[in-house]
Amino acid sequence: MENKKYFLEGRFIGDGSLTVIAGPCSLESPEIGLRVAKFMKRICDERNLLYIFKASFDKANRTSVHAWRGPGLEKGLEQLAEIKTVVNVPVVTDIHESYQAAPVGEVVDVIQIPAFLCRQTDLLVAAAKTGKIINIKKAQFLAPEDMQYVAAKCREAGNDKVIFCERGTSLGYHKLIVDMPGLETMRGFGYPVVFDATHSAQRPGGLGGASGGDYKIAFPLARAAAAVGIDGIFAETHPNPKEALSDGPNMIPLDKMPRFLDEVLAIHNARASIAKED
Repeated sequence: MENKKYFLEGRFIGDGSLTVIAGPCSLESPEIGLRVAKFMKRICDERNLLYIFKASFDKANRTSVHAWRGPGLEKGLEQLAEIKTVVNVPVVTDIHESYQAAPVGEVVDVIQIPAFLCRQTDLLVAAAKTGKIINIKKAQFLAPEDMQYVAAKCREAGNDKVIFCERGTSLGYHKLIVDMPGLETMRGFGYPVVFDATHSAQRPGGLGGASGGDYKIAFPLARAAAAVGIDGIFAETHPNPKEALSDGPNMIPLDKMPRFLDEVLAIHNARASIAKED
């Protein structure tokens, strides 16, 4: 089955090229958001890659009730709109409540559904009704085969512009495992597939009241995913992850992102060349 492809900013997602979705975990400040977006836009332009800025306005699924969540809907959308205009990049953010879909859809180019919420019918329908591309994270507890039913909810709501995003499967003891053959399973349903390298390197609850992780693991995981075959790579990045307000341990330092992209792109291109020979 030939994958769907979606036109965005003069490029396609799902046409065999590699799309990059990257940014800080949350919108900590306008300054950090703009700094990350400008840097990522430049290095992606140099590599002829479509770049989409990502960041959350509300991290509603933090481990601790006292953890930083973000600036909230109104201020968060203001920051995303500024980044989109100033840096001239498409943007994506996640929603947790159905009422957020409409206002978010007026600003962003892609709406993201968090992994824990990917089976929430009302949330999926609300996102679908915006007409935007929907990046759906596969839940840590869900089999790749079951993502077809998640997409069907969007399709029956009138929007079939769906992307599947793999972010690891939970083993229940602060560790995630990536089912690499599952990438092929999900691509078999005809939708583009993105690999979330940094959340797959996370250790949920690994620091007690916060999530731990090791960003270095994201490098080999991303290379492996590129070898299997993906349409995009998702990575959280920050100028100084140790000072980040959320997901610091698994975010890639911003200055290491060029090497990260080069490694993934080299394997992505090699796989494409082999596929042409076949």
